[in-house]
Amino acid sequence: MNMKPSLSFGLLSLFFGLSIQAQKYDLATCLRMADSANVQIRNAQLDVAINESQRSAYLSSRLPSLNFSADYRYNAVIPGQVVPAQFFGGAPGTFAEVKFGVPLVLSNTVQLNQILFNSQVNYGLAALRINSEIVKIKRDMTIQEVKYQVANTYFILQGVYQQLQFLDSNATNVKRMLKNMDLLVSQGMMIQTEADKVRINLLNIENNSANLLATKAQLEELLKIMVGIDPKTPIVLNDDQLVQQTLLLDPDQANLYALQLLEQQQKMALEEAKGIKMGYLPNLNLYGIYQYNVNMNPETDFRTGIDGAFIGLRMDWNLFDGLDKHHKAAMNALKQEQIQAQQDLTRLQLQQQADQNKRNIEVKAAALEVSKEQLNLAASVHKNAALKYKEGLISVNDFLLAQTGLEQAQAGVVAAYVTLRQAELEYLKSNGNIK
Repeated sequence: MNMKPSLSFGLLSLFFGLSIQAQKYDLATCLRMADSANVQIRNAQLDVAINESQRSAYLSSRLPSLNFSADYRYNAVIPGQVVPAQFFGGAPGTFAEVKFGVPLVLSNTVQLNQILFNSQVNYGLAALRINSEIVKIKRDMTIQEVKYQVANTYFILQGVYQQLQFLDSNATNVKRMLKNMDLLVSQGMMIQTEADKVRINLLNIENNSANLLATKAQLEELLKIMVGIDPKTPIVLNDDQLVQQTLLLDPDQANLYALQLLEQQQKMALEEAKGIKMGYLPNLNLYGIYQYNVNMNPETDFRTGIDGAFIGLRMDWNLFDGLDKHHKAAMNALKQEQIQAQQDLTRLQLQQQADQNKRNIEVKAAALEVSKEQLNLAASVHKNAALKYKEGLISVNDFLLAQTGLEQAQAGVVAAYVTLRQAELEYLKSNGNIK
């Protein structure tokens, strides 16, 4: 009676298992996953959040502050003071000791402080605002770097997959040929040495395939870490098929983060110069105090409360600081000059890099086309060599030469494909456009 539910559950489990196995990842999916799961990107986003919290905390310094203090004292010995005795009808020129206070004094104070003007508070807020932009630019630069690593790993894996397909196809063809050769050897129609030459070629193919499989496993583990996939989960990538389709959707669009960062640093230096000048001005604070004191003398059962309150303005003005601000202003001017020179150099370098990357892409694209043509020719030569060998028109050495040429052409296409994709990624990274 329980067979139907068990069968249904089994089919359901099989369905989900197949779904997991069949899930494939394209480049856009991997980049989206890295946005939310990559640790480096997450830390960069947290830096932005931390900076915003710092700015909010600093803004609170402009709000009024309210403090309460309490001082409960027991005067074991009431302090005294010497005063002229004639205050109390004594002889002139003599003095009497008078004690002031009571044994118990309970003092409670509430103090309100409000900053009216403070040049450094204003400078600090401006600096935090600019620093917020700097942190955001650094976050975007981190995102571009991570996406570059993800995309580069993705395309290297594409090359590895294609090379493995080539090796698998070559191994299948060589095994088929070797089977026929072994049959001929067993019949005495061919010497063993000829078959061994082909067998050596097969061993080389299998060795290359084993090395590539190890590389594939390492690259897949790296990609899983970067995009946040469970290491135990199998990963399957969509086949790019070594296509010529370019990654450059909008080559003219540019997000030059290096220049943006220098621009914000220049703004920070300008604000710092303003802050140094503002440091010559006085600071002004408003404050108010309310105090309530309770005085008690247990011996006479005396107790009374005395309150007091006042408000005031306090000005602090540093009239001479030993030329400290003067020297800071001079250093700031040099810093601005240095940043301006770096901006000019970076702008020139980025333009040269963009032009060089464009030329490099054109060269790599042409190289891929040449490699594809070479592969077609090598495949045609290999096919003709196989037919001629079957007909006994060429030797095993000639056939193996054609086989080697095919393998080299296959490796050349894969290498040309990967270098083209890397050249495009370099261009996109320099423009901040890896999406």
